Amino acid sequence: MYPLLFELGPLSIYSYGVLLATAYIVGLRFALRRADRAGLNGQRVMDLGILIIISALVGAKLMLFLVEFDRFTSDPAQLLVLLKSGGVYYGGLLLAVPVAWWYIFNYQLPFWTTCDLFAPGAALGQAVGRMGCLLAGCCYGQTTEVPWGITFTNTLAAANVGTPLDKALHPTQLYEAAAMLLVLGLLLAGERRWKPFAGRSFWTYLLLYGSARFIIEFYRGDPRGLVFDTMPTSQFVSALIVPISLGMLVYLGRGDGQENASSRSPS
Repeated sequence: MYPLLFELGPLSIYSYGVLLATAYIVGLRFALRRADRAGLNGQRVMDLGILIIISALVGAKLMLFLVEFDRFTSDPAQLLVLLKSGGVYYGGLLLAVPVAWWYIFNYQLPFWTTCDLFAPGAALGQAVGRMGCLLAGCCYGQTTEVPWGITFTNTLAAANVGTPLDKALHPTQLYEAAAMLLVLGLLLAGERRWKPFAGRSFWTYLLLYGSARFIIEFYRGDPRGLVFDTMPTSQFVSALIVPISLGMLVYLGRGDGQENASSRSPS
């Protein structure tokens, strides 16, 4: 596709970086609008969102380093690829959650209600971010004969992230972008139509994303590390998150562990 958007003298502007930044901005703006409607402190939510973004970036790159440890340690030059890449989404999630937990409790925000604020924005941001993956050529799919397969021809994509050229591939980036737009729609519709309880949007987001990611992983073709030499890392994490999410939805839906301010929907 188009990994390099344009150049300004010695400065190169890459499509992935632009779309990733756009994804974070869109997601944060969405959360801020919902914070106003839920009656929460907008500045606190803004600060929390910035912390989540920073921790997600660090965590995503850290997990990429761990799952491809041999690659990065055997060839230090590959660390440049690590700096350019977005990393592994679940790594960002695993670091962002405890950071968010610390901030929410430190500033006495309603925990599950605050988590719910960010869920739809996260889905929207992921949809935008995956378009950046498509333009950059990363997170590509396996070879395919389906009529909607995508063929990459840009040599920069091959050099940066190892994208196979001149072969029809499953557009796994588009699969996930479409899935996250569907998740966004379901979350917003659910907040309007179903009985609200704090934590529902957050855990529904994780349930739906984990389910979609588990399926999409069967069509991914890029190297991304294996657990027990059998299952891709993200697919393994998805297999853990789905039942945990179901359990938390049942637990919170019964009224266990509810917070006092949980009856307000931020939609």
